[in-house]
Amino acid sequence: MRLCMAVFKFFRKGKYLLLILLALSVLAWIATSGSDTVQDALRSSGTQSNVQYIVHRGEKNSKDAMPHDSSHRVTSSSPRQHCTQPSPLLQGALKLSFHPSLTLKEVERENSKVVEGQYHPVDCIAQQSVAILIPHRSREKHLRYLLHYLHPFLQRQQLHYAIYVIHQAGNLTFNRAKLLNVGYLEALKDYSWGCFIFHDVDLVPENDNNLYMCEQQPKHLVVGRNATGYKLRYKGYFGGVTAMTKEQFFKVNGFSNVYWGWGGEDDDLRIRVELQKMKIVRPPPEVARYTMVFHKRDSGNEVNKDRMRLLGQTPRVWRQDGLNTCSYKMLSVEKSKLYINITVDIGKP
Repeated sequence: MRLCMAVFKFFRKGKYLLLILLALSVLAWIATSGSDTVQDALRSSGTQSNVQYIVHRGEKNSKDAMPHDSSHRVTSSSPRQHCTQPSPLLQGALKLSFHPSLTLKEVERENSKVVEGQYHPVDCIAQQSVAILIPHRSREKHLRYLLHYLHPFLQRQQLHYAIYVIHQAGNLTFNRAKLLNVGYLEALKDYSWGCFIFHDVDLVPENDNNLYMCEQQPKHLVVGRNATGYKLRYKGYFGGVTAMTKEQFFKVNGFSNVYWGWGGEDDDLRIRVELQKMKIVRPPPEVARYTMVFHKRDSGNEVNKDRMRLLGQTPRVWRQDGLNTCSYKMLSVEKSKLYINITVDIGKP
């Protein structure tokens, strides 16, 4: 009898022990299952994948850069702001000097941030993207001087820009206007430039407050130069260096293609602007000053004796003579460090 009572007590205690063990197993299962459910919820909500960590320089990968606390977490990089106007880098009037020994390699070393003729501001977004178009033939010395001053000049203005040199092949009569039409058409194949500066190779700006940016109206940038006592050549002068938006230049159908030799094409452009009811604006005279590098008239760029007759036809023919009729043969496009060189055969008179 005593043996039976002992066995009964043992099994009763064992039942409680079994119940306790069973309860502990259930709790452990709930805890594990709950943790997996939370992890699944985090994965499904995307919370984990949106957390990024700063990887400091010198660390091989993100596993070596575990954060100490939540202050190291970042969700996105700070966006760059637009460059302020006026640029804080402007220096104003400059003293220009032209050293005969200046080389293109020296100019390249001075402009380490220029790549294939193009530059972007590093710390901000440029207010405008500008294509500088320079018609050229046999003016290498003048081109070196201009690039020497123009690159830092434009960089201080914090512009996104590219310089295009449009080189007329051969030794036939020079046609500045047609070369500039070619530059406009070819530059737009690279990028949708919003502003175009049509720039003679022998004119160097003296003041970086003379902004190479386009306005609501076509802009003439050469109010005065040393060769004219820093006075406007004549009231309607629209040559040397001009600025027009992509839309303004397209609206006037660009330059005429028929001005071979020196003179007339800039007055023709002025007439086209006036026919479209646009007005020419200019910077203040004390700012829009240029030094012209003196030279003899080039062979093949003699005075155009037909210019006055052609100007009289402009109101009648401008729609049929310009960008829409500019024919040329592309010979080469070379992207050097300081500029894009476009060499073309534009035909003959």
